[in-house]
Amino acid sequence: MNSLEEKKQRFESFFLINHPTKVNISVIDSKQATQSMDEFESEMPYAFRIASELSEIESQALKPLRSMGEKLDGLVNYLQLQARKIDLMMSYILIQQDDEEKRAEAVKFGGGGFIVGHTSPIEIGVAVEVKVFLEKEAAAIYCLAEVIDVEVIDDLYHVSYVYTHIRDQDQELLVRASLHLQTSQLRNNR
Repeated sequence: MNSLEEKKQRFESFFLINHPTKVNISVIDSKQATQSMDEFESEMPYAFRIASELSEIESQALKPLRSMGEKLDGLVNYLQLQARKIDLMMSYILIQQDDEEKRAEAVKFGGGGFIVGHTSPIEIGVAVEVKVFLEKEAAAIYCLAEVIDVEVIDDLYHVSYVYTHIRDQDQELLVRASLHLQTSQLRNNR
């Protein structure tokens, strides 16, 4: 197991974007919190497993066409529209995984974790199951996390969660999403 300091370093090694993001959080037992990555992936809800695979397939499929020049611009645009339709359908399927009773709003998120404003403190070390819903990306991430810090800000407890079990492709999706949002925010601030 990593020390709390190592977990905080991993959390801080990724960029965090200030952006309200819907999450579902539920406390898990120590058996689930200490499972292997293989066990984690085998227990992952199917909708989350295929969602990132579809996203990965889309980006891999369009790469070779983009390098073929202007002749294929129409085809690339058509395929991007078809991919967008699939993204919207996946988004609809994934939103069915949103449990209103477990819903919270992350005030910041990134590739290393997220921060949620709670009305009461949560003990450091508490392990949770998390579903992160990235509406602008038409994606959702399933992972496990752990509370590593609690800070009082504006009458709320800002609880920092570090990802403990997350697939590489899902972490990359979170990084890309945070960078896309940052780019949009910078454009809007011009």
